[in-house]
Amino acid sequence: MRFSCEKKDLLTGINIVQKAIPSRGTIPVLEGVFVETISDMLRLKCSDLALSIESHIPALVEAEGSVVLPGRVFSEMVRRFPEGRVEVECDSERTVKITCGHSRPTLQGMSASEFPHMPVIPEAGAVEISQCRLKNMIRQAVFSVAADESKPILTGALIEVEDDDINMVALDGYRLALRREKLHRKHNSNRFVVPGRTLSEAAKILSDEDSMISIYTGSNQALIDLGYTRIATRLLEGDFIKYRQILPQEHTTTATVSTLELLEGIERASLLAREGNNLIKISVQENKFIITSNSEIGTAYEEIEAKMEGKQLDIAFNAKYFVDVLRNLDDEQIMLNFNTNISPCVVRPVEGERFLYLILPVRVFGA
Repeated sequence: MRFSCEKKDLLTGINIVQKAIPSRGTIPVLEGVFVETISDMLRLKCSDLALSIESHIPALVEAEGSVVLPGRVFSEMVRRFPEGRVEVECDSERTVKITCGHSRPTLQGMSASEFPHMPVIPEAGAVEISQCRLKNMIRQAVFSVAADESKPILTGALIEVEDDDINMVALDGYRLALRREKLHRKHNSNRFVVPGRTLSEAAKILSDEDSMISIYTGSNQALIDLGYTRIATRLLEGDFIKYRQILPQEHTTTATVSTLELLEGIERASLLAREGNNLIKISVQENKFIITSNSEIGTAYEEIEAKMEGKQLDIAFNAKYFVDVLRNLDDEQIMLNFNTNISPCVVRPVEGERFLYLILPVRVFGA
């Protein structure tokens, strides 16, 4: 195998695929980057068996072949190369000679035949969505997947496709995130659960462009095809919680507030809350929110303007769960719905139904 390519292209490709290198390696070949020459392209691939990512970059190929190179060493080596062209040559013993400027390191590769293949998933029934829309859906939902492995199905996000609607749902027992988008055309009904890690890594690869990508699903695998890059993942098995049954249908109090002002007020109050139990209290009044917290070292008091309809209410929350929602919203204003101080707060857009969040309160008022 012998090829050359631009250092910036090679580094970009490595940065994309190495997101699938396992954090704790038990199989040596999985700690490497699969490198293969194909015509005028270089294919790079990493996998931890559950998540696989491959990407293609342009290259001048003089002799075809494949090899697996030590992932982290190869990545750091290329990162530190001077700008310019990188030349790579691999002999029959899998000794790889690399040249970039005056740098000429040598690496011992591993057999490419031992590296796992990307899954083959039928392309029929693919869901098509723009990169920017999928990226925003992930950003505004994935923080709510469960970190606790006691209920494995909740460590992923449910994706539902119905006609020209796509929903992404994540919940961890303390909050629920629901993101909705419209698709460009109607699709067959489908629902599957994607691991949270896969979605987080995919969001780092997706761009803010409107270019379309395809999502293919099989019986237990899904593949996100960006054209130059493909992300394959195992799907989580099991029954996802019937989340629609826990969405409140009525409310007694509605408040409209500035997203940024509420976020900044809660963040300031949480500075003291973190010294205690991270608890903040919100008093919903006619034209304002009063946010308070206290600890052994002091108390916090914040007033936020709000338009309120319905009953006044005092309610408490873990500050983190509220901040996680507010930090990921782009709307200038949001609507909050309440019932009692022991029922969830519902966060919605002022107009439309693009998102819905449930945040469970903390019982502190003798309820």
